[in-house]
Amino acid sequence: MRLWALRGLRTQRDLTGFPRTLELAPGMTPGRPVDGPATAADVCPTGALRAEGAAAVVALDHCVHCQRCRHGGQPMRWREDTAWSHGEGAPLPRAFAHSIHVRVLDAGDCGACLAELQQLPAPQYSLHRLGIFITASPREADVLLVVGPVTRAMRQPLLDTYAAMPGPKRVVAVGACAASGGVFGPSFACAGGVADVLPVDRVVPGCPPPPLAVLEALLAVMGRGPPRAEDAP
Repeated sequence: MRLWALRGLRTQRDLTGFPRTLELAPGMTPGRPVDGPATAADVCPTGALRAEGAAAVVALDHCVHCQRCRHGGQPMRWREDTAWSHGEGAPLPRAFAHSIHVRVLDAGDCGACLAELQQLPAPQYSLHRLGIFITASPREADVLLVVGPVTRAMRQPLLDTYAAMPGPKRVVAVGACAASGGVFGPSFACAGGVADVLPVDRVVPGCPPPPLAVLEALLAVMGRGPPRAEDAP
C-alpha cells in the first residue's frame, strides 16, 4: 500500500481511476509471468510453467509467484496489469449490471488473499462506487467469492452457502489455492480447488492477486468489465 501513499502525495489523488482508465495493479505480487524460454520451466516448483518447443507456457492457476523464473540466466517476462481473470461462465443478467452483493467465504486461506480483498472497501479502490457490496448473508448474495483451498472441514459449509444463495448466482474463485488447490491439494486435508466442489464462473489466479484484478473479475461477472489492454506494460 505504500505505492498508493506515494502516488497520492505525487498526484494529489487517492482514488484509482479504474475502470475508466486502465491502470497497473499494485499489490503484494510484482505482476504475473507472461512468456519466456523453455528453460524457465525447469525451476518452477508447482508446474505452472510447461516447456513447449523453445518457449515456456504459463498455467497461471498454479503459479504461487515464487519468482524463481524471474531471476536467472534467461528469465521469464512479467507484466503488471489487471487482466488476470478468466472463465467461461456467463455474466449475471443485465438487471445486475449496476449493483451486486458479494458473500466472501474463506475455505482455508492463509490470509494473503483476504488481506488484498480487505483493501477493496478502502478509499483507494472504493468498490461501493461501482455498486459492489459485501454481505454476510448468503441469502442476500448474488456472487460467492471464495478464497483459499477447499479444506475437508470447509467443503460442506461451502456447499451449504452456495445452496442458500438465490438464483441467478455466480461463483468467483480468487487466488491460486482457490483456482487449483495450490500447493495444498488435493490431499488428505484438502479437496482441491473450488471447481472440484462447485461450478466456477470466474477465476482470479495469483498468490495473491492484486485488488484491481479482483475488481476487474467482479465487473466481468456484472457484465461491465473494462476493456483489456493485453499489451499493457
